[in-house]
Amino acid sequence: MTVHYDQQTTDTDTTPGTWTRPPAPTTAAPAPGDPKRPFAHRLWRGRPEDPRWARPALLVLLLATAVLYLYNLSASGYANSFYSAAVQAGSQSWKAFFFGSLDAANAITVDKPPAALWPMALAVRLFGLSSWAILVPEVLMGVGTVAVVHAAVRRRFSPAAGLIAGAVLALTPVAALMFRFNNPDAMLALLMAVACYFVIRGLEDGRTRWLLWAGAAIGFAFLAKTLQAFLILPPLALVHGVCAPVTVKKRIGQLAAALAAIVVSGGWWVAIVELWPASLRPYIGGSQNNSFLELTFGYNGLGRLNGDETGSVSGGGGNGGGNWGETGWDRLFSSSVGGQISWLIPAALILLVAGLVATGKARRTSVTRGSFLVWGGALITTMLVFSYMQGIFHEYYTVALAPYIAPLIGMGSALLWEKRDKAWASLTLAAAMTATAAWGYVLLNRSSDYLPWLKWLVLVGGLTAALGLIFAGRLGRRLALGAAGLGLAAALAGPAAYTLTTVNEGHTGSIVTAGPAVAGGRGGPGGVGGPGGGGFPGAGRNQQNGNGNPQGGQGNGFPGGGFPGGGQNQQGQNTAPGGRTGDGGRAGGMGAGMGGLLNGASVGSEAKKLLETGADRYTWVAAAIGAQNAASYQLSTGDPVLAIGGFNGTDPSPTLAQFKKYVEEGKIHYFIASGAGGAMGGSSDGTSSRITSWVEANFKKVTAGSATFYDLTQKASG
Repeated sequence: MTVHYDQQTTDTDTTPGTWTRPPAPTTAAPAPGDPKRPFAHRLWRGRPEDPRWARPALLVLLLATAVLYLYNLSASGYANSFYSAAVQAGSQSWKAFFFGSLDAANAITVDKPPAALWPMALAVRLFGLSSWAILVPEVLMGVGTVAVVHAAVRRRFSPAAGLIAGAVLALTPVAALMFRFNNPDAMLALLMAVACYFVIRGLEDGRTRWLLWAGAAIGFAFLAKTLQAFLILPPLALVHGVCAPVTVKKRIGQLAAALAAIVVSGGWWVAIVELWPASLRPYIGGSQNNSFLELTFGYNGLGRLNGDETGSVSGGGGNGGGNWGETGWDRLFSSSVGGQISWLIPAALILLVAGLVATGKARRTSVTRGSFLVWGGALITTMLVFSYMQGIFHEYYTVALAPYIAPLIGMGSALLWEKRDKAWASLTLAAAMTATAAWGYVLLNRSSDYLPWLKWLVLVGGLTAALGLIFAGRLGRRLALGAAGLGLAAALAGPAAYTLTTVNEGHTGSIVTAGPAVAGGRGGPGGVGGPGGGGFPGAGRNQQNGNGNPQGGQGNGFPGGGFPGGGQNQQGQNTAPGGRTGDGGRAGGMGAGMGGLLNGASVGSEAKKLLETGADRYTWVAAAIGAQNAASYQLSTGDPVLAIGGFNGTDPSPTLAQFKKYVEEGKIHYFIASGAGGAMGGSSDGTSSRITSWVEANFKKVTAGSATFYDLTQKASG
């Protein structure tokens, strides 16, 4: 493998212990009469200076990622019905599309900005409401993220390094989960990778345009998941401020321009929403005073850090722990989180340090060192926040780390491979391989019934490869490549197995995890033995709830036992045609006793028929406490359902007076009582509870199958 660069930059690492960039190839003008290479040839062949296998290998990687993520995609049905209902609404109403409303009648929005919903809503407008229309855009974001990471690594290192980075990202279990799911995290991960790519481009030639593009990416990421998009701002700004190949004055000006780009790309929507008369737009879900700024800096902002989340179902992990798991430096390596993301974190940190040591004597503008600082800074900053945040934290949040880990693996392994004739480099490669093998064994051992032979294969294969890497500089090229190949296979075997298990099953609800059930974790399928499963080796428990009971059962939910008030779990949420109940029991006790807060409701045919009768005469065919419950009925009927109290049932919208007015005006037909979230205790000011009490005291109760409704057009008798 020969490290080379595809274009001239300001970087010249001539310090002993670092490689020298070969001269950039020049592209001569086509000779007279020479036909220009056809597009298909250029697409397949790539750059003339690349090895012949480089571009075909990239195309194979991207195609394989797409096939992997598309496989069994419809098994997840509507995935998170909370967001799917908003997608459905956005496909029916441009106003709902703009605001991110939960229903086409624009009563209340989701508790995030709407950017992540827009690609899905457009797809549903084009192709109709289906699982594929909702989830394929997420898959494309996953493929795009792999391509961006490959491109970023490939520019400074070898084609092989880019392929390794892309493969590591594609086979990260939580990435395979969230790039097939409809939460905002897929768009966030893509845009964070794009921002890092542009910052590195800015380190190459010092052009301001790259910083503007990076700022635009981060600003738009804010419109996907608010302040989480800003976590990597400090390291990116610091790296550019120190390492960019321009004067100090220009660096400061470029950072100011990037900040302006963030404000414009992320702030235009915020300004419109805040200036729009509140009476003419939907209520801002997740807020307590109908303000997006309050939502951003409260429930979705500082509240996530300190656990003070007004309107949340539970506080955070104050004093080191809580209902969202123990906080601390080892949180990302815990039983609940470790198998999602941490397989290669030890190796990534080792290779980060090695990369910085190797480039320690390089000039200030070294792009090689800058690349390590960009990806490494983003990784460490995000890890620290996730490890110590005391508010709401879910395992799938860690997908944000995947685009940072993968480049460090690709870059670090390529750099040390080129220096393998030096003892420190070969020993560091061996150390990274040993750490990966040992940690992979630990993670696989947490699922004792899951592919019990694999942990030994990973351990023995990894340690054997580490031994070979120690002597890689002395071995012949073929033996050295054999050791490296064995090491790569051992490193990726565990996450690849978890990824295959993940794509072979459906995932629904608000809290989802990748891979099998693990000891001490939140729960999980433990294999893929559920309906429609492909029988991947090691399948054990029924995929629907992790305990073999497709109807749900007793769950242990959060670490230390179920969610307060938890009891019997629900069956799960309604799925799209061809879908099936997925993670109804993954949440364990969390879904239990919470009245459909996390997993929605199973809508029977009789209930659906009842709501659809005369639906066109009402603004909302029904109202329900909590957005997941409302979303299930809305997706089933295709008609708007009013979500009282937003996601948690705790938002003060609508007020009792507003709800009474809607009823008097004949805008709502039914109130859904079954799974209505009474266990949550209503909103923080009692609005949901007061509405429920008023309905129960004044209107006629009707049943449809196992579901109970109140007909808001008929007064209770007597």
